[in-house]
Amino acid sequence: MKLDGVGRRYGVRGPWVLRDVQLDVPAGALLRIEGTNGSGKSTLLRLLAGIDRPNAGRITGRPRSAYVPERFPPALPFTAVGYLTHLGRIHGLRGPEAGRRATEWLARFGAAAHARTRLAELSKGTSQKVAVAQALLAEPELLVLDEAWTGLDQGAREMLNRAVAERVADGGTVVFVDHDPQRLAGAADARYRVADGRLLAHEQSGPAGGAAPVPAGPRVVIEAEGAPGAPLPGGPERTPAGAPRLPGGPEIVPRPDGTTRLTVPAVHSDALLRALLTARPPWHIRSVTSAGAGPGDGPGGDAHASTPASTPASASAPETAPSPDEAPLQ
Repeated sequence: MKLDGVGRRYGVRGPWVLRDVQLDVPAGALLRIEGTNGSGKSTLLRLLAGIDRPNAGRITGRPRSAYVPERFPPALPFTAVGYLTHLGRIHGLRGPEAGRRATEWLARFGAAAHARTRLAELSKGTSQKVAVAQALLAEPELLVLDEAWTGLDQGAREMLNRAVAERVADGGTVVFVDHDPQRLAGAADARYRVADGRLLAHEQSGPAGGAAPVPAGPRVVIEAEGAPGAPLPGGPERTPAGAPRLPGGPEIVPRPDGTTRLTVPAVHSDALLRALLTARPPWHIRSVTSAGAGPGDGPGGDAHASTPASTPASASAPETAPSPDEAPLQ
């Protein structure tokens, strides 16, 4: 998708919220949008998702999109599973498949017990889980997330991190805004900042953009072995921003014994394992090992826990137990 000279304002004589936005949105990329409150980030996301239209310029090549808004309207005449099934049908899924995926995503976000609860009776946290699930169940080519992690408990946040990594690994594009500067730190293919109505690449945004964040949190080390002469999935191909095409941008170290050591943030380990196992020819996974927290959080980041190679492709750190639901919406 391409935005060419896009501008947006509200009212014929209103001030321009966005002006002359130039942006290429490639497939299989993770893009982070930053900016102060009121800078126009949400307006840009609505334009990307097709919820809003520009007053100037044009948007071409729009893929099949899904959107998680900053505020989810709860007062809809559906149960949680009924709403998700309905949205699945709108996205083109057949009824049984839409229902299956609705149930699956509610379970993944720890909200299965609320499947038959009416939306208006859900807590804020559970309502947000439904909002996120509706965007993920149809496997969109473009996923747009506006503060989608806000209101989720820790376990659900980690699940959304993994879902984002899965979308990108499957060739989808994710564009997101989040107030936490460490959200998916080090994984984004490109970072942009909205300032004074302009969209700036991160390296153009000056001191307000801040330094690139250092990946934090638990990491996973994967020891893998490919067929003789087989390149890693994606080979030398790189993203437009120069990052490795492999999920999570792993640190890659060839070993003397012919294996390859890949160190990746734990949230991206499932997607990276899947990329290795589904390569042609597939890579053999020797071991999956926890490497502890990110740089500076431990002495050398030495591995301290091991997972056998036969373990299913799930190397993420154990999820924190969900916090109690918030008070019901008023």
